[in-house]
Amino acid sequence: MNTSAFIALALTRPGLVGAVAPSSRRLAQAMASQIGDAGALIELGAGTGAVTSALRHAAPGTPLLAVELQSDLASGLRRRFPDIEVACAPAHEVLARHAHAPVDTMLVSSLPFRSLPEPMRRTTLAALLQFIEAHPTRRMVQYTYQPRAPFELPARSSLRWSLRDVVWGNLPPAGVWVLGGDGA
Repeated sequence: MNTSAFIALALTRPGLVGAVAPSSRRLAQAMASQIGDAGALIELGAGTGAVTSALRHAAPGTPLLAVELQSDLASGLRRRFPDIEVACAPAHEVLARHAHAPVDTMLVSSLPFRSLPEPMRRTTLAALLQFIEAHPTRRMVQYTYQPRAPFELPARSSLRWSLRDVVWGNLPPAGVWVLGGDGA
């Protein structure tokens, strides 16, 4: 999918897209630099594939599942990346199906948590936190355009956010955060 198609989708479904432009190469590389030695990757909100491409480059042999709710974006990902699995489904459903994924699975997310419709946000966050908390080695990389963590954690959570990078060369500038146990 090209940038003009992305912008059309952003204008018609802004709460689900949450951005005015696809992630820049710099942001995608900054996110990919946080995956470490993950044994498997699940990318939530893969969109046009900017982060997907950076993940493939950073970890070419690591299994990657790209999750995208918008069917036209998911179709574009399948064409662009025929060597990876693409799921066109809500993130919470995919995370439930992969609850027994390897303990070193890393989530990489571009989901717009602050603009998602509330029922979807609540369901997605519950599934995401359950997935990460199931194994202390699991983590999630997430970016946000605001100068604060991508979402608030429940008081009972043992997880913590850690700001790892600020990418000024993105429209708009974005912070790259890691969520995990022991201060991420």
